[in-house]
Amino acid sequence: MRPPPAKTFNTAGPCDPRLHYMIPPTPRLPEARALIDLDRYFVVHAPRQTGKTTALEALASELTAEGDTAALMFSCETAKAAGEDVALAESLLLDSLRDAAEWSGWPEELLPPDPWPHSSPGSRLRAALREWCRRSPRRVVLLLDEIDALQGNSMISILSQLRDGHNSRPKGRPFPASVVLCGLRDVRDYKVACGGDADRSNPISP
Repeated sequence: MRPPPAKTFNTAGPCDPRLHYMIPPTPRLPEARALIDLDRYFVVHAPRQTGKTTALEALASELTAEGDTAALMFSCETAKAAGEDVALAESLLLDSLRDAAEWSGWPEELLPPDPWPHSSPGSRLRAALREWCRRSPRRVVLLLDEIDALQGNSMISILSQLRDGHNSRPKGRPFPASVVLCGLRDVRDYKVACGGDADRSNPISP
C-alpha cells in the first residue's frame, strides 16, 4: 500500500489537507456563515496568499454537505482574457461555473441547466442563474473567486447583472440566495464599478 505523501507548508495556492499543513480554514471568516444564512451578497477581500480561496472552498463544502444548500465556488480568472468583450466574459464565466459544478460530485438534480437558456449578451449570466435557481431543489449560493480578473465593461456588466438579480428577489424571481465576491479589492470599488455611489454605501464584509 502506497504511504501517504509527506505534508508540506504551502503558499503557492489553495491548500489541500491531504498534502499541506493547515489550520481549520472556515473559522478565519467568522462572519461569512452568518451573512450567507441571512441571504446577503458581500465581498471577501485580502492580499494574496492569505487563505481566502482555501477558506471559501471549505465553507462551500460545509454548506452543501448540510443538505439544504447547493454552494458552489468557481474562479473568474479565465475571464480575464475577455477584456472588454462582455459576451466572451459571460461565456467564460458560465464555462467555469459549469466545470466546477460537474466536478463537484453533486447529483444530477443540483447541476445547472444544460444548455444554458438563450439570452442577449449583457444578460446571459443573469438569465442562466435565474433558470438554475428556478430548477434547483436547494437554495443556491455562489462564491466567485478572483473576481478582480474581470476588466472594464465586462466587470460592469457582470456586477450589474448580479445587482439586478439581487434586487429582483423580493419580487419572487429566482436568483442565488447569497453571492460572495472574493478578490483583492474593497467592496466600494465594486460598487463604483457597477454604477453606485461609494460614499452612500454601507457594505457588510467579514
